[in-house]
Amino acid sequence: MPELPEVEVVRRGLAQWVRGRTITGVEILDERSIRRHALGAEDLRGNVEGTRVEDVARRGKFLWLPLREETNNDGGAPQLALMAHLGMSGQLLVEDSVQPDEKHLKVRLTLSPAANTDGTPMPAELRFIDQRIFGGVFLADLVPTADGHAGGLSETGLPLVPVEAAHIARDPLDPAFSFDAFYRRLRARRTGIKRAILDQGLISGIGNIYADEALWAAKLHYARPTDTMRRKEAERLVEACRDVMNRALDAGGTSFDSLYVNVNGASGYFARSLNAYGRERENCNRCAALGLETKIRRDIFMNRSSYTCPVCQPRPRNGRW
Repeated sequence: MPELPEVEVVRRGLAQWVRGRTITGVEILDERSIRRHALGAEDLRGNVEGTRVEDVARRGKFLWLPLREETNNDGGAPQLALMAHLGMSGQLLVEDSVQPDEKHLKVRLTLSPAANTDGTPMPAELRFIDQRIFGGVFLADLVPTADGHAGGLSETGLPLVPVEAAHIARDPLDPAFSFDAFYRRLRARRTGIKRAILDQGLISGIGNIYADEALWAAKLHYARPTDTMRRKEAERLVEACRDVMNRALDAGGTSFDSLYVNVNGASGYFARSLNAYGRERENCNRCAALGLETKIRRDIFMNRSSYTCPVCQPRPRNGRW
């Protein structure tokens, strides 16, 4: 499943290739991919065609395109957004219209002509591809943010967020992320630290891969009780989350197969730099630097896996620290 860095890579690509362009056509090839839009295909098409993409924003793993009617130039805030959730296998690709349709193409948006800075034409289509059909696109009303800050990472910083994403907490890369609020709510929990940081209502954008990587970097075991977390430890964890996500962004995301690609169809390669996730029985890199041969351990966690170093990340005794 795409995690925050993958979605942010897609957001940045869409901001470059789609922002400011008008959606001149909407073709829905599989209505299962718009099932979250209760009013159906014709309503979605009627509300989207002829609108201009004002921005491309992201909160956690939610992406949205604020839309403005071409006839509305009064400077007022956009009222609607086209939301996209990538699910497990969703892709948003910017393609030339002459390119063959992808096997799992679900929705096609035709864009107004635009050119790059060197004068070359930009691709004319934005395509939503989804093999497993867990993701989708749908329209959402935009509402003011509760804190008055930007709805999420974006180019314009509009203080608006789709109703469907308003409950999602800010992520560690968001300039409006509040560590104090996060730490206060974290200490009030009665659960393990990994379970807490996977809760998108507490801190968003952290999935299984980057949770394991951040916990390894912060030298914290996934079962560490949240109510025992000291402020310095929580700060170290948030900084580790930021660091691992920024390094993944620099690499273009984490790819294990063809299901994740950015808007130009290129896969990310951060998987080559993972220190914990997927490295069962391999030497811990930190221990190896000290001359130790400690093997990364895999435990079953929430029907998935957690990878830890038994030396760097000791398990809490009797469930406590």
